[in-house]
Amino acid sequence: MQFRGPGPFFIILTLLSAHAVCQSLKPGLEGMAPSKWLTFRHTHAPGKTYRFNGTDTKRFTQEEYFMRVWVPLVHNKKMAVLLGPNYRTEQLEFKSTGENPVSHMEGWNLRTFALDLNSVVKLDSSSWLIFTSHINKSGDFGRLFWSEIPINYTLSASFLRRKSANKEVGFGVMMNKSFRVTVLPVLIFNYNFSENSGLEMMLPKKIAFRKNLSPSDIIYLKSEAVSRTYYLHQFNSDALGVCRRVDIDLGMSYNRKLGNYAGVELFAGYRQNVSNRLIEGAVPVQTSGFAGTIELYVQPPKFKRRK
Repeated sequence: MQFRGPGPFFIILTLLSAHAVCQSLKPGLEGMAPSKWLTFRHTHAPGKTYRFNGTDTKRFTQEEYFMRVWVPLVHNKKMAVLLGPNYRTEQLEFKSTGENPVSHMEGWNLRTFALDLNSVVKLDSSSWLIFTSHINKSGDFGRLFWSEIPINYTLSASFLRRKSANKEVGFGVMMNKSFRVTVLPVLIFNYNFSENSGLEMMLPKKIAFRKNLSPSDIIYLKSEAVSRTYYLHQFNSDALGVCRRVDIDLGMSYNRKLGNYAGVELFAGYRQNVSNRLIEGAVPVQTSGFAGTIELYVQPPKFKRRK
């Protein structure tokens, strides 16, 4: 998640990646959602507005598509190494007509090309070491060459221990190199209150209360950080600029397993904006509002080890 710099944003990817790797080697508590091998996600966030000094307010909708796949490089009783290429595209769909000082914003070709390389080492039956790495290039690829967009990367190391059948605790540290070097702590806490309810916490990414309606149906009441950063040309200039935002999604999600191989997850709630920067000279007016997501996923294939 990014506040003053992009560093915290990459914790989000780091923690999500770590979670995916962990479940492949059997950490995780009973009742938690399955791992996601292939992910396809669409997010719709309407009602955002901005203005320039002396102009009318303009309204737009954020539309985002995300795809990721995990490729196992090593998978045995003691270690798993996964490679996770992923791709994101975002469009600002304008709903207003009339004078628009930055009409070219609607033509932004906002893309993120990223690669994760993560591993988990099993120390014993109840503890693991998790190592993650993430690199990406993110920006307006319609107007910038690949070489013009800087590379950002993040490295992290965490220790996860299962205290009991109903409690897991993890902690670690991450380092991000983008605009500057950022070092931050990582905290993971999973706890089952009963056979069909629990708490899942991955700070600073997410806090979620889980209710298992059945072995295939889960409802979450959650708060989750969402951050995006894109490099682009500044308004009326070829100088490199940054478009970025930080949001907190507050709402409810529903996860439904479709057999043993696939699933769907739906989210609806309120997207509370924390920080918003569109382009130099643009003043955000309405930055919070409804957000909805639909996600289709394929569960990891079963690995059969030779005897």
